Amino acid sequence: MIPPREENSKWMQLPRDIVIGHGVIKEVTSVCDDLKLGNDPLIVTGKHTRNIAGDVVHDILADAGADPSVITIKSATTEEVERVKQAALYNNSNYLLGVGSGKSIDVAKLAAAELDLPFISVPTAASHDGIVSSRASIHDGKRVTSVEVNAPMAVIADTEIIANAPYRLLAAGCADIISNYTAVSDWELAYRLRNEPFSEYAAALSRMTAKIVLDSVDSIKPKLESSVRIVVKALVSSGVAMSIAGSSRPASGSEHMFSHALDMVAPKPALHGEQCGVGTIMMMYLHGGDWERITNGLKKLHAPTTAAELGIEDKYILEALLLAHTIRPERYTILGSGLTPEAAERVAKITKIIE
Repeated sequence: MIPPREENSKWMQLPRDIVIGHGVIKEVTSVCDDLKLGNDPLIVTGKHTRNIAGDVVHDILADAGADPSVITIKSATTEEVERVKQAALYNNSNYLLGVGSGKSIDVAKLAAAELDLPFISVPTAASHDGIVSSRASIHDGKRVTSVEVNAPMAVIADTEIIANAPYRLLAAGCADIISNYTAVSDWELAYRLRNEPFSEYAAALSRMTAKIVLDSVDSIKPKLESSVRIVVKALVSSGVAMSIAGSSRPASGSEHMFSHALDMVAPKPALHGEQCGVGTIMMMYLHGGDWERITNGLKKLHAPTTAAELGIEDKYILEALLLAHTIRPERYTILGSGLTPEAAERVAKITKIIE
C-alpha cells in the first residue's frame, strides 16, 4: 500500500540495503535478517530465472531456517499479480522477493505494494532501472502501464549472475539509462512551459548517471563483472533520482512514451531499453541536442540504433511516433500535442532510424 501523502509533504522512498558484488546472492539471509522480515517469504521468479537464481535463493533461505515458497510467473500482467497475491495470502508470506529480470521484479513489486508487504529485488539481469525504482510496468490487458509502488527495501545484485546473462540485456540497461538525457530535457521543458514541479537535484543525478554510462561505453563489455558494476550502480542511481523526484520524470519522458507506443503497435516489440535507446536518438534530435553522440554510444554498446536492428518494420516506428504523445497525456514532453505524419517521417529518416 502506498502511504497517504499530504499535499505539501515530500516523501522519498529509498532502499535500505543495496548489496552489489561477486557472489552476494549468498548474503540474502543476512539482508533479510538485517531488515527483520520474518521467516515466510514468497519468491517470485520466472521459468528460466528460477533455474538461475530462484531455487538458489530458496535453498539459502531454507538452510537458514526460513520456510520460503516459490511461484513461477510467465508475464507481467494484472492476472499474474493477482495470482502472486493469492499465493502470498495462502502461504501467509511475510515479504516478497522478486528474483529475475523485468517481469518477476515488476509483478512482485506491485503484489507486495497491494498486500502492504516488504519487497526485496534480486535481479538476474541489468536490463532496466525497474530493479530499484518505485514503479512497476504491468500489462493491464490493453497496454503497458507504469504503476506507482513502494521502492524495494533492499536490492541484492550479484555481478557474477548478471555478467552471465545475455549481453543484450546489459546493453538494453545501458540504453535505458542513456535515455535519462531526453527524459530530463522533457521534464525541464514541462517546468518552463507548464510550471510542473521540478527537482534540480533529481535532474542533476539522473543526467550525471546517463553521462557516466555514455562516457563508459568503450569499457562495457560482455561477461565482465566490472561492466556490470558500472551499469547496476547507474540503475540504482536512476532509481534513487526517481525516488527523490517522487515520480518517474527523471528517467521517463518522450522516449519511453515512444517505447510504450511501439509495444502497442509492433507485432513483436524489442526489449524495453532497446526501444528507449532508439527513441532517445529521435527525441534528442527534436530537442536540438547531440543525437549523433547518442547513436555512436549505442553502437559501441552493440545496442540497436535502427528499426531494422530492433527487428521492427519502419511503418510501426512511424505509427508509434504518431501515437506516443497519447500514452501519458498528462505528461508534457517535446512531442507536445503530437507530430504530423510528415514530421514523424522526417525525424525518423534524418536520424537514420528508418531508410
